[in-house]
Amino acid sequence: MSTFPDTSSSAETQASGGTPVDDGVLDPLTMRARHISQVPLLGKIYRGMTSPLRLLPDFLLIGTQRGGTTALYHYLQTHPCIKPATTTDTHFFEKKFNKGLTWYRGHFPTSIERYYREHLRRQAFLTGEASSSYLFYPHAPRRVAQTVPHVKLIVLLRNPVDRAYSQYFHAIELGHETLPFAEAIQDEEARTTQERAKILQDENYYSDIYTHRSYLSRGKYAEQLQAWMGLFSREQLLILKSEEFYADPVTAFKRVAAFLHIPETEPQLRKQAYKQYSHNTYFSTMDPALRARLIEYFKPHNTLLYNLLGVDFGWDK
Repeated sequence: MSTFPDTSSSAETQASGGTPVDDGVLDPLTMRARHISQVPLLGKIYRGMTSPLRLLPDFLLIGTQRGGTTALYHYLQTHPCIKPATTTDTHFFEKKFNKGLTWYRGHFPTSIERYYREHLRRQAFLTGEASSSYLFYPHAPRRVAQTVPHVKLIVLLRNPVDRAYSQYFHAIELGHETLPFAEAIQDEEARTTQERAKILQDENYYSDIYTHRSYLSRGKYAEQLQAWMGLFSREQLLILKSEEFYADPVTAFKRVAAFLHIPETEPQLRKQAYKQYSHNTYFSTMDPALRARLIEYFKPHNTLLYNLLGVDFGWDK
């Protein structure tokens, strides 16, 4: 497989009348990739018309939220053997599943493009997407298994205490939270239990409350992974520790490349992008006593995870 990038203009780009704009760095406040996608109406019509010719994802980055999912996907997009979806976070397998498979296919390259690359240019490619909510959403494992049973799944897991605190400030930024952190996690069960029950009862019901205020529940990784492992083989799952990704994204990226069977080409990004993602921006530090309580809270859940994976992530210190 050649590792030279494909610089030719695709029919889709020409039809849409615009291309994504990406400055190659991460936003220093939200730690998300700056990515502005401009898809005119003509482009959307074209994607819909060509949907039957379009591919389904070869891989999915499924979470966890605030664990580096978006950044890793951003790095993957720089690889010459990756053709990403037209947008980050399609939310298809949780929020937009009722839009149907035709709508979903419209976000991916065409089989004609794959044929051209493989048979004429001798350069294969993979396509995929990322959503940090898939890991946590109750219906997502079954929906993915029914739609793309042979897909490869990539998971980043972050210390659940740090992850919850980061999510809290993200919810503040988005206007989904007003309570202090201690009150928000204390009231989490009362705020989200009924919403989860509605989701389980009605597959088309979507809850912003459940999505944005499940601070502690999202950190119970073992039970989430078990739902996926019951439907996919272990060989289809790559599980990375977020802290290792933050500290050494190049090595983590090479693990992903090996998992996807693509050349270990380092992402063509400025080193500044890696450095910006090596830390997290908080508005304040967590109260030490509260942090200690949360470490104790997550210990049994972490133990289940360590036993499930056979790896101790060292989060209980």
